[in-house]
Amino acid sequence: MPKTPLPILYSFRRCPYAMRARLAILASGLTVELREILLRDKPQAMIEASPKATVPVLVLSDGAVIDESRDIGDWALAQSDPGGWLDGDRSQMKALIDANDGSFKRALDRYKYPNRYPDEHIDAARQRDMAAKIVRGHQGRLASHEWLLGDRATWADYALLPFVRQYAHVDRAWFWAQDWRDVINWLERFLGSTPFEMAMAKHKPWSPGDEPVTFGAPQMPRGVTVTL
Repeated sequence: MPKTPLPILYSFRRCPYAMRARLAILASGLTVELREILLRDKPQAMIEASPKATVPVLVLSDGAVIDESRDIGDWALAQSDPGGWLDGDRSQMKALIDANDGSFKRALDRYKYPNRYPDEHIDAARQRDMAAKIVRGHQGRLASHEWLLGDRATWADYALLPFVRQYAHVDRAWFWAQDWRDVINWLERFLGSTPFEMAMAKHKPWSPGDEPVTFGAPQMPRGVTVTL
């Protein structure tokens, strides 16, 4: 009987959306074939699967395509959620992810890449401060417990942390000087974790004919979970 092919994940290591998808796949215990891409030289197979041509793109074993990071995460965790990332108030998780992917990401992009928006006459400091209002909201949550929604990590934490990481690294000195110590602790726990290290492992860009690179359950060290 033919072996069912693994789902294929097109990814780019530094993209926070792709990082989010990889973290969810690690959390689920599933395994995929990872295809690292170059943004300046996107493979035709990925473009054919998803004409919008942005990572991540997950091509399932039956040929179905999921090309939004939060949908990939939702799909993976619906298959298996040993860490209980979906436990808790789903409406609050959705609200946090919506705000992150909406107003926070819009301000982050204009803070980090102001030259990409010449017609908007971007004031990068103003965009930084707009994003900071959302981060201070996270501080309010984290002041009373270790995670955004309580004493356990949820999908909301891991869906947001790659973007908070990107925001922090635009100007590290400024970010670490702010009065959001609990946010910093939350981020530093993430940056020092085994799941983050595994999600950020380097892979050479994929080309047709390459030996498949697997990512997920078989790579998790014995005894390691993604609950930090």
